[in-house]
Amino acid sequence: MPSSTVTIISKCTVYPENKSVIKSLKLSVSDLPMLSCQYIQKGVLLSQSPLESAILISLLKLSLSKTLSHFPALAGRLHTDANGHVHILCNDMGIDFVHAKAPYMSLNTLLPPDHQDIPLSFRKFFQFDHTLSYVGHNKPLVAVQVTELKDAVFIGCTVNHAVVDGTSFWNFFNTFAEVCKGAEKISKTPNFSRDTVFDSPAVLKFPQGGPSVTFSGNEPLREKIFHFSREAILKLKVRANNPARKVEMSSPQGVEIYGKQINDNWTVNNGENNRKVNGKITSVLEELLLKNRTDNGEKNPSAVISSFQSLSAQLWRSVTRARQFEGNKVTTFRMAVNCRHRLEPRLEPLYFGNAIQSIPTIATVGELLSNDLNWSANQLHMNVVSHDDVTVRRGVKDWESNPRLFPLGNFDGAMITMGSSPRFPMYDNDFGWGRPLAVRSGRANKFDGKISAFPGREGNGSVDLEVVLAPETMSGLENDMEFMQYVS
Repeated sequence: MPSSTVTIISKCTVYPENKSVIKSLKLSVSDLPMLSCQYIQKGVLLSQSPLESAILISLLKLSLSKTLSHFPALAGRLHTDANGHVHILCNDMGIDFVHAKAPYMSLNTLLPPDHQDIPLSFRKFFQFDHTLSYVGHNKPLVAVQVTELKDAVFIGCTVNHAVVDGTSFWNFFNTFAEVCKGAEKISKTPNFSRDTVFDSPAVLKFPQGGPSVTFSGNEPLREKIFHFSREAILKLKVRANNPARKVEMSSPQGVEIYGKQINDNWTVNNGENNRKVNGKITSVLEELLLKNRTDNGEKNPSAVISSFQSLSAQLWRSVTRARQFEGNKVTTFRMAVNCRHRLEPRLEPLYFGNAIQSIPTIATVGELLSNDLNWSANQLHMNVVSHDDVTVRRGVKDWESNPRLFPLGNFDGAMITMGSSPRFPMYDNDFGWGRPLAVRSGRANKFDGKISAFPGREGNGSVDLEVVLAPETMSGLENDMEFMQYVS
């Protein structure tokens, strides 16, 4: 039997433990554009459960049933009414649950050395491949696949993207883990309010049979995880906030430590010494950032470019360089932002549904590569900081004047789309036998230039970027030392 074989043992429908008291939820102007996107596929790799297989599967089904009672929308189906409005009917029709086994797959094969690509085996741990969210009219909105491996368990969750964004997805997933671990009461109750700026009478019209996918999905791609430690990201943040980084490091000590770390990556073999050196580097870098913040004015903390904006800007520069375009080619970095805290008054943090908008930042290749990191990071920074209540509402009005689906893809070959977030609590789930060893995704919504940001497993500000690129571009990125010097 091939080592990559996944065998389906059983498939069933899991229903909510209690009937829904919510009848329906209307899709908002943030939900509707996602109907042409594929279902979200995210999951966690866990160590081997101490429970016998039959007991483990029964426990997970029971826990999922209890969890669905708190998330009744996910056990429903989509419905378009006579006026063309799309709703989630909370009709308790249930979700798919699949039990699978891959006894020849092990942690060693699924978590290879960092320099290798993500094994394609992870794609087999999810349901509903190539399924557009519009299909939720007649398919379940959720499918959970539990795959028992030789020495681990993978729990893959596939959820309709018109029903949830990343915030809602991880609240559901983590609640599932919380219930499985034995919680009597869940810690984060979703908010199903629909009285928000995103609620609209606008109608989105679809072609006969529904929308089509907006990217081919057939081009050759490579997928890889690049890990960035807290110290590496602090280095990037200092560089992004100090355009002339040669002497603007404020102190000879800062220049010496920063320069040495850039040149030799601080290769220290002794573990204790390594911790001390990293601690010293971190404190110096934080001191430099504090000075930058003070120089820009304590009353304006938004003047400081964030860690994630700094990292995104470096990725934008390096991927664009690897693509080898002419200087007049226009390149776009598209970033999804959570609007819950940007509105006035704010939406509930646990508002259930999509509450995201996409921010495009545009520059020519020549502008991007002839300027320093501060320039590109500042372009992203200004766009994010200016995306306030007025901007969110303007985006809603713009969509209402021309209702349309979200154009996901890389249409001119020069686009990068950043999804997910290192702020999502992806490792804050324990099903009863330990935190995840890794977070991985399926094949959904992947194309050349699609990036997903995850928190690093060790936390503390570390970040993992799941990078999907054309093979030749990935090779160029791997040889881009401006980028790779920050990769752990």
